[in-house]
Amino acid sequence: MVALLTPELVYADVNEEFLRQSGRSREQVVGRRLFEVFPDNPNDPAATGRRNLEASLRRVAATGERDTMAMQRYDVESLERPGHWEQRYWSPINAPVLGPDGRVVLLLHRVEEVTELIRARGRSDGASRDAGGRSAVLEAELYSRARELQEVNERLRHAHAREREVALALQDAMLPAPRPMGHHRSAVRYRPATGALNVCGDWYDLVELPGERTVVAVGDVVGHGLSAAGVMGQLRSALSAASRVSAGPAQALEVVDLYARSVDGAESTTVMTACIDWGSRSMTYSSAGHPPPALLRRDGAVEFLDRATDPPLGARPEHAARPEATVAFAAGDTLVLYTDGLVERRGEDIDTGLGRLATTLAAHRATDPEELADVLLFELLPSGGATDDTALVVIRL
Repeated sequence: MVALLTPELVYADVNEEFLRQSGRSREQVVGRRLFEVFPDNPNDPAATGRRNLEASLRRVAATGERDTMAMQRYDVESLERPGHWEQRYWSPINAPVLGPDGRVVLLLHRVEEVTELIRARGRSDGASRDAGGRSAVLEAELYSRARELQEVNERLRHAHAREREVALALQDAMLPAPRPMGHHRSAVRYRPATGALNVCGDWYDLVELPGERTVVAVGDVVGHGLSAAGVMGQLRSALSAASRVSAGPAQALEVVDLYARSVDGAESTTVMTACIDWGSRSMTYSSAGHPPPALLRRDGAVEFLDRATDPPLGARPEHAARPEATVAFAAGDTLVLYTDGLVERRGEDIDTGLGRLATTLAAHRATDPEELADVLLFELLPSGGATDDTALVVIRL
């Protein structure tokens, strides 16, 4: 049984098997709301079929992620005998149908009718005189187990949503607010992933140093949730402190690399840090496995700073010195640091994402940093929502 529903839960189309199994005609289904056609059994105060199905469909529409439900008891009213409800058992799977822009345009509702399977299991021993009793016991047992599973799933979803909310609040509290850098303009952004995974591991930081210097950094912790947010806070603080006393970005990363070896969950963290010297108009940078920053020149040319890249934190078995490189900049150039959520897509080469970033930057080279940050998020993040969180720093040099 297959049906196509709009995000508003109106039937757009159904196949013949759906009509046959549900006992409805196409005219009675297509164009009508799902729960007008199939309401809950009013004679069963414990009925949860509608609530569970609606929650699943709404979740798919909001997240764009497939959802397999536990077996549901969802009684169906007989059209030949109004007021008579037939006990039915269904195994539903709900999946999104995405449009060209990545948004959910339809919901694919696939259902397997398992009522007869349950009843047949009750008669499998051939004892016809008590087959009805055995079938009823099996139906009740399977239904009870399915309801328990559905309740466990809902509790887990609520717990995960609560953890995500707390982690985001923790991360928001630990990430610094943008601060003035003399007459230089900057913008920072953090966008959490829309789904449940890959959230709360990204960070950014800006540190003012004596002698007209500014250290800027972005990082990405492997993992998600509260644990990733906690590791992120430790590493950001460690790098911020190291940047104030180190001779340069490479040495600061060496210190944090040693520290990361003692922090559970910090291994394979990627970090990019750069020290901007406003007086000499030069910038020294070093990367621990992080995507390269983009230096947007005033004429629209884009240079990716990839001449000082080393493995992520804790990736080497032995400690080693890290490389750094220096590049000159001119007044009016723009530096853009970001985490991989901005440019990476599943099944796509990273160079494709970097090409999109370069094209967008060149097209908006004269745009103010605040507006440019919004443009980058709008044009580069998937329209249906990112599957990884994104940190972004834009500095007009």
